This record gives sequence, structure tokens and C-alpha cells, in this order.
Amino acid sequence: MKTSYWKYWVLLIVVLGVTFSMLGYYGHEVYRQAPPIPQTVRSADGQTLFTRDDIYAGQSAWQSVGGMELGTIWGHGAYQAPDWSADWLHRELTAWLDLAAQETHGQPYAKLPTDQQEQLRAQLQAEYRSDRTDAQGVLTVSARRAQAIAQTTEYYQQLFGDASQWHKRREAYAMKENTLPDAARRTQLSRFFFWTAWVAATDRPGSEVTYTNNWPHEPLIGNHPTAENVVWSIASVAMLLAGVGLLVLGWSFLRKQEEPDPAPARDPLTTFALTPSQRALGKYLFIVVVLFVFQVLIGGFTSHYTVEGQRFYGLDLSAWFPYSLVRTWHLQSALFWIASAFLAAGLFLAPIINGGKDPKFQKLGVDVLFWALIVVVAGSFVGQYLAIAQQMPPELNFWLGHQGYEYLDLGRLWQIALFVGIVLWLILMVRGVWNALFVAKGGDKHLLALLTASIAAVGLFYGTGMFYGEHTGLSVMEYWRWWVVHLWVEGFFEVFATTATAFIFCALGLVSRPLATVASLASAAMFLLGGVPGTFHHLYFAGTTTPIMAVGATFSALEVVPLIVLGHEAWENWHLRSRAPGREALKWPLLCFVFVAFWNMLGAGVFGFMINPPISLYYVQGLNTTAVHAHAALFGVYGFLALGFTLMILRYIRPRMQFSPGLMKTAFWCLNGGIALMIATSLLPIGLMQFHASVMQGTWYARSDEFLQQDLLQTLRWVRTLGDIVFIIGALALTIQVIKGVFGSGQSAEAVGATAAA
Repeated sequence: MKTSYWKYWVLLIVVLGVTFSMLGYYGHEVYRQAPPIPQTVRSADGQTLFTRDDIYAGQSAWQSVGGMELGTIWGHGAYQAPDWSADWLHRELTAWLDLAAQETHGQPYAKLPTDQQEQLRAQLQAEYRSDRTDAQGVLTVSARRAQAIAQTTEYYQQLFGDASQWHKRREAYAMKENTLPDAARRTQLSRFFFWTAWVAATDRPGSEVTYTNNWPHEPLIGNHPTAENVVWSIASVAMLLAGVGLLVLGWSFLRKQEEPDPAPARDPLTTFALTPSQRALGKYLFIVVVLFVFQVLIGGFTSHYTVEGQRFYGLDLSAWFPYSLVRTWHLQSALFWIASAFLAAGLFLAPIINGGKDPKFQKLGVDVLFWALIVVVAGSFVGQYLAIAQQMPPELNFWLGHQGYEYLDLGRLWQIALFVGIVLWLILMVRGVWNALFVAKGGDKHLLALLTASIAAVGLFYGTGMFYGEHTGLSVMEYWRWWVVHLWVEGFFEVFATTATAFIFCALGLVSRPLATVASLASAAMFLLGGVPGTFHHLYFAGTTTPIMAVGATFSALEVVPLIVLGHEAWENWHLRSRAPGREALKWPLLCFVFVAFWNMLGAGVFGFMINPPISLYYVQGLNTTAVHAHAALFGVYGFLALGFTLMILRYIRPRMQFSPGLMKTAFWCLNGGIALMIATSLLPIGLMQFHASVMQGTWYARSDEFLQQDLLQTLRWVRTLGDIVFIIGALALTIQVIKGVFGSGQSAEAVGATAAA
């Protein structure tokens, strides 16, 4: 009986139309309602303190020292140093209170009786929450506030320099000495920090809520969760429960049970001779594991800086390889190796789709793409080193050095080059599927059409990361940055991975094409329904309005819904192995796919929803609870998926290779055990303690050295070393296995198939 897919296509197209309309409409609101940057900041006596150009120059200076890889701004970035917006705000507020106490009562604020402290806090809130910007863009501050700004500026001058009195604090923050050597640029940096704090303290015109929806939690000026925050948090929980209920209903009554056809005795993929482009993929697998083990080792290096600050087991390496640099490399190498594995998976599939043949010059394109990726990796890493070492001219930093934005750290020139490489991959893939999709007559092409659409989306949507510039306002920048980090990675890569996996299982004869097609179309619709507008859950406190929070909270809850059934998907993926007992080589790739489902459920589902409701994120944004979600979801889902693709490709391009049971067991269980240990023994406990501190005293305190350098938290960071070591052992074992496979002797797939048949 012929399966009709049109209702699934209609569902997917409607979902895309509605969700992207919402993303575009509210994106326009992000532009329209973005926090203003004052043209001039003046004191009440008419003295100009600084200008908009100074704030822009400070933004560039911040980017050059690593930006989001050294502390956070509005909660986005690294977890070791403070959130500079919250830190600046608290320091300026306490400076104002001390100045007021001395002027009014002749003693420090801390020594005043409670009633006098309350009076000063009321004056403080009245001054800081009001927007004193006129129609010409001139922000006027009181003489007392100007003094508080000057005192805070002096502190940052010393902290980002080499003043000896703040050496211990720089160690606690994992900052190198003389982070920003130029005193003039340090002053400009402080202007940028002031602006980010001003946005977080100043009520949006016509409302009693700040531009950042009262984030960060700062009791001194009444920055508490808004009523809308609480309402939409409850709504998100209700939406989650409703979505789960409907999913269970649909799963129970609408899902058709299909008895799969018997698996073929011979692996269908061994009936094709390897094409030149497929044989050329060995070097991709090599670079995947090299970047993987580099990322893991540099990650251990990075995490150790959270213990010793400027040293690695006593060796002072921060002058050459500071925390901001190694964390940059840690994140960038993760994206590079995972993306390389995904690109290799597509290039491996293309000849299979094309009937076992390469289009003309396909191997040349595969080789050119590989070396282009190498140039981008090497160029971006060198540029980031020179930028953070302050050896790159400031005017070149954004283009060749460090953009300063987490996950999009590479200089704009390297970003453009990477986009060109991804477009080249798209061209290679389209050439590979063209005949099967548009020329060949007959056959079921729906799964191939979905795969082609996801390839096009992966190839093109990375380009949205270039829709902002060096001096684009942070709210607008964050909108486009999350198009890449959330929508490109968690949306279209997810659809590509799901469809590519289904296509592989279908090609292996383990699932029927109708079942694979229906599952892929339904999964794509479910992922994108919550995933596209769910992009806004990253923008609750990024200078956006309440409707952004409402949309983000509601639809990010729906992102969790399809993850509920991933336990069943894991079982089904593992059950596929029993349908082909003669293909023991599929064991390890399938195990990777099984644990992708597990970590998706736990890392993206449980840990993701733990921080996603607005009331939760209000207190935990930028704390170690975010790192829990990031590690479990990024490596647990995309990392294991990339490793599964790598092992699957290796199994076919080196058919004589046998996986070593010892190496693979060590690799697989140490990788899973290591990530679990990191989370359970360190990241999650520290995050929960920070959560409590944030609720009780404020965001600034949860990120302060006073809190994070407590003995218990120091011990927990040391304990994490155990998980790091276990994980590193697993990474090394897998790397050895893949390298042995890539450089071992080979035999044609046809010969292996003939031997098996005999």
C-alpha cells in the first residue's frame, strides 16, 4: 500500500511559515525596541564624561580581550570571571551609597542605622531607575553618580592592568596580568561596561521595568523578577504539560505500528564500490579526532584555570595561554570537529544517493573543501592568539582576530571563509543528489527531498551570523547570534542529523523507507515548532520587551516535548542491531546513536528546561547550571552523533578494519562516565549553590570571587578533575581507534561483501 506523505509535508510547511513569521516579526521589534546608546554622557554641571564613540571603542576593546570568553555581559559568556554588567552595577551602586552616606551622615554606609540606609536606598533607586536622557541623546547624571562612575572606572583600570593590589582577584577571575595594556583602551572598556549596566538599571520609557526586564537581580535598586516573568514561567510549565499530554495521545492512538521487512542478508552498502570522493574522506575522520582530542585536552586545561587561575599545576602559563584564549579554542574546536563529522557524513551519503557514482570533479571538491577547513581553523586560531595577546592592531581585531561573541569568536574574515566552505559543501551535496531527486524517474523521493532541504538550510543559515557588525548593539547582535547558535545548530543541524540517520538506516535495510520518511517529517515538524520561536528564550534579558519573553517561554517549553519519547527512540535504535546480527561492526555507531537519544532527553530536555522558564533563568543565567546544560547537550547530543557518523563512515571506507573491543569499550564508557562525573560531582552542585546565592543576595554575589573562592567550591572544582581524566582517557582511546582505522590497510567493499556472501 502506497504511503501518503502530503499531510506531513503540509504540517512541516505550515510550521515553518508560522514560526519564521513570528521570528521575523518579533525580530523587527528587537531592532525597534533596542536599548539606546547615549550620544553624550554629562554630569549635572555640564562636564562631558564620555561619548557614544567611547562606548563603541570600549565594545571593541572588550572584544579584543576575548569578550564573552572572559566573564559575561547580560549573562552570556564564560562562567569564571564576573558578569561585568552586574559587577559594574553593584560597584557603582555601593560607591554611590558610600558617597551619599559620607555627605549626609559623615560615615560609611555600612555603619549607618537601618532606617538611614533605607532612606539612601530609596534615593538611590529613584536616581538609577529613571532615564535622564533628553531628545538629543544626552544622558545627564548627578555629580554624586559621576563620582561613583569615576571610582568604578579607576577600579577597572587597575583590574585590567597590572596593579598589584588586585593580583589575587585576577587569579580568582582567571585573568592574565595586564589583560589590556593600553590605559586609554581600559578607560574606553569601562565606558562600555557602564552602558551595559545603565541598560540593566534604567526603566524603559513608559514602564516600570528596566531595558533588561529587571535583570540582574540587584536588591539595592529593586531589580526583582517582574510580574510578567512569573506569569510566563507558569504558562511555560502549563504548555509543557499540555504538549506532553498531546504527544502521548498522538503516540498512543495515531502512530501506526509497522512490521519492518526482514533485513537483507548482505549489507546493501557493500554492494557499491567505494567512489574516489568516499575514499578521500579518511582525512576528514583524521581531522575530526585530532580536533576532538585537542578540544578535550584544552578543555581540561581550561577547567584547571578555574582552580589555580593563572597556573597549570604550578606552571604560570597565563601570559601566553590565558583562560580567555584556551576557552575560545575549546569552544571553537568543538564546533569545528562536530561540523567536520557532519559534513563528512553528507559527503559519504552523496555517492550512495547517486547510485554509487561520483559527479565529475567531486573528489577535487572534497579535497578543496578539506584544505579550506584547515586554513580556517589555523587562521582563526592564530588570529585569536594575536588578539588576546594584544599584538594585533585594534582596527584589524574584528576582521582577523576575535569577535568576542561566544561560539562566533573567529574573526569576520575567517567567518566569511567558513561560510564559503559550507556553501561549497552544499554545492557538492546538491550535485550528488541532483540526478536521484530531479532526473531519475519513479521511486519514493520524499525522504531524499527532506534531506536535500535540510542540506540547503545547513549550507545557508550559517550566513545569518554576518548580519551584525563590530559596533552593532548587543540586543540586535544577540538576535542574530542565536540564529546561528540555536537555530542553525539546534534546529537545522538537528533536522539534517535526524534525516541523515534515517537515510542511513534505510540504506542499510534496517527500517523501511515509508517509516523512515514519516518519522523524519514528523520529527522535523516537532523540533522546529518549538525550536524556531524558542530562539527567543535566549533573549529574555538582552534588552528586549515582554512579548519576546512570552514567545520564548511558551515555545521553548514545546522544544522539550519531542524529547520525552527519546527513551523509546533509543530502544528502537538499539533494537535495529538485533535485526542484523551479522553486522557486528554496526554495534558502536548504533550505541552512539542510542546515547544521543539519552543525552538529548537528559541534557537538552531535563537540564535545558531546568534553566529555561523566565523565573529560573532570571536567577541562573550565566551560572554553572548553564554549563550543565551546555556540556550534556552539546557533547552528549551533537558530539556523540558526530562520533557515531565518524565510526559509521570508517566502517565502510576501511572495510577490513575491525573495531578493537578494548579500545571501543574504554572510549565509549569513559566518555559517558566522564561527562556524567563532571556534571554530578562539580558543575551541577556548584550551579545549585550559585543559584541559592543569586536568589539570596544578587547575581553579582553568585559570580564574585568572595563566593566562588570558598573552600567547598574550590574542592568541588578540584573534584571535577576526576571526571576530566576519565573523559580524556575515553577521547584518547577513540582517537587511537580511528587513526588506526584510517591509516590501516584497506580492502574494497565489494571484496568484503563477496567474502561475507560466500
